[in-house]
Amino acid sequence: MKINMPRIDVCEDEELGVLQDKTEALTIRSKRTERVRKKQTKKSMKAKGKDPHPHFMTLLPYELAMEILVLLKPSDLFRLQRASKAFRDFIAQEEARLARAVSRWRYSSLEPCFRLPVLLADMDPAIQGVLQMPERQEIMTIHKKPYRHIRPPDPTVACTCLTCTLRWSALAVVVDFAHWQQHLDDGEPIPIIPPGKFPQWNQTIIDAHATIVRKALYSPLWHARLLEAHLASTTRSIRRHAANKGNKRLRFRMTEEDVDSGTDAFLARSGPPSFDIPYHRDNYYLLETFMPNRCWSNDQSRWLHIPAEQHDRDVEFVVQWAERRAKQQAGARAGEQAAANAVIVV
Repeated sequence: MKINMPRIDVCEDEELGVLQDKTEALTIRSKRTERVRKKQTKKSMKAKGKDPHPHFMTLLPYELAMEILVLLKPSDLFRLQRASKAFRDFIAQEEARLARAVSRWRYSSLEPCFRLPVLLADMDPAIQGVLQMPERQEIMTIHKKPYRHIRPPDPTVACTCLTCTLRWSALAVVVDFAHWQQHLDDGEPIPIIPPGKFPQWNQTIIDAHATIVRKALYSPLWHARLLEAHLASTTRSIRRHAANKGNKRLRFRMTEEDVDSGTDAFLARSGPPSFDIPYHRDNYYLLETFMPNRCWSNDQSRWLHIPAEQHDRDVEFVVQWAERRAKQQAGARAGEQAAANAVIVV
């Protein structure tokens, strides 16, 4: 007898058991995805007003940051400005204070010798007109025309009183003297400019140097940079002449410790004065210490400097000259008018 058993359908899923979804998202690693991820992170942090990588300058107290930066040379501060936006913004904001503090302890002897000319824009408009008079500029030609190695000051930018003109010339010599230091160290002659000639290479050099001096008129840090450059030129010159055993001239006493200190403290000692501006590049061969606007006082045993107020006195002389000239012209016109009236009467 055949027995028909009921057929039971077995599902394939039951045979395999309960399936579990264990699939995972693939990790995509590529430079492009990393850039996109960083960009998205920066956007999200900026939206929240937070910097994901705060600069250490923002974490330091203001006084501590200033104490650190003041220890640097002006050239180092310029390099630091290019390191990051935070450094650039901080140094630009505190430029005057930093430059003043650096110059006070590094260049205390050089700074009063190389003061800045006064900007024409900072002077009284009435005095500006007097300084720019053609007759006045013609009088000052004697202080500008003889020099072929430096550019005279621009009368539309800087004051052209005698004091400011000499200040400009001294700063221009600082830049030019530093430019030829390698020639002097190597014993290579400085190119000679034939009389009556104006070679293009020299015009290019003096134009570039005038641009640097103009930067110093507006930027205290650039002024400090010029003092740094002149200290380097001075130490190189003293070393160069001291190595010449036949040179017995009086010079400043300078030790290796003085050079390593990075300051001009040794220039506060007694030494040879330098009254005249080098009027030609040939003067560079024997020039050691160019420190104008000061003289040694035996009574006080220290250097005495031309005061900064000398500019004000020179401006007063210019105003008095303009007043005398106006009176003379008025008198001349009155005499001409009287002569003309007498002719008419006759």
